[in-house]
Amino acid sequence: MDEILVPQHAAGGSPTSRKALVARMVAAERAVRVTREPQISTPEELLAIAVRIARQAAATARRMRDAAITDVQTKSTDTDVVTAADRAVERQVVAALRAERPADGVLGEEYGDSTATAAGAVRWILDPIDGTVNYLYGLPQYAVSLAAEVDGAVLAGVVRNAATGDEWTATRGGGAWRGDRRLTGSARTTLDQTLLATGFGYDPARRAHQGAVLAGLITRVRDIRRFGAASLDLCMAAEGSVDAYFEKGLNPWDHAAGGLVATEAGLRVSGLDGRAASAELLIAAPPALFGALHDALADLDAAGGP
Repeated sequence: MDEILVPQHAAGGSPTSRKALVARMVAAERAVRVTREPQISTPEELLAIAVRIARQAAATARRMRDAAITDVQTKSTDTDVVTAADRAVERQVVAALRAERPADGVLGEEYGDSTATAAGAVRWILDPIDGTVNYLYGLPQYAVSLAAEVDGAVLAGVVRNAATGDEWTATRGGGAWRGDRRLTGSARTTLDQTLLATGFGYDPARRAHQGAVLAGLITRVRDIRRFGAASLDLCMAAEGSVDAYFEKGLNPWDHAAGGLVATEAGLRVSGLDGRAASAELLIAAPPALFGALHDALADLDAAGGP
């Protein structure tokens, strides 16, 4: 059997909970059977698989960088880039999942949806390199994001910064972790003291609208940060490195794993007016901040524009 790679938080916490988590993850690895029938798994079992595969994928992304950035293409616009590594990492992850869970579906950024997912079956949601522009420029803010979803609910997720090795994990109902530290979000309670993260789309017209939203927002908050990788932004909000985060235009692979990390850290993650987070808008903030940020974004028509 391959080496069991346990999320680093298994090294922290109480001895009882630590031993129980390790035991569940070891059992998950031993229980894997290659089958064409849908496999029923616990969140801990899914996380064990996600962590192992994401670590291998992150190592590939980092190893390939020097060669990959010489093979760059564009997608939706001239500024929306994809490298050879994005595609190679996605193929690697899909192959690894297929080898041990061939009945599962996979939704990836570069190659789309594969294998129809039956009710109750697992669908993996993958961003092979979130933050491709950072990857291209050598900025250490790019990540592999992998989540396991069943019937529309994300049950487990991992985000691994491929440049630094930092890793965030979460299971539904099991909390969010960075290494051995359980995450609880920011203690900030007022919007005017909030350090707010966001991101921008690639379409010039959308960027113009987003710029107008920021112009109206920047006088209402402490400051604004733009790091260029939604999954990492959500994890930073989960750990309190920023107080809150919002963005328009995200796809499921951008926020599936990071959104679970933020939710399990106690943040409220949703769209406007109680709608689910979607391409229209995602807001992630501690409950004490969420209302004020939500209302400011609604007032500025953050979900509007192209």
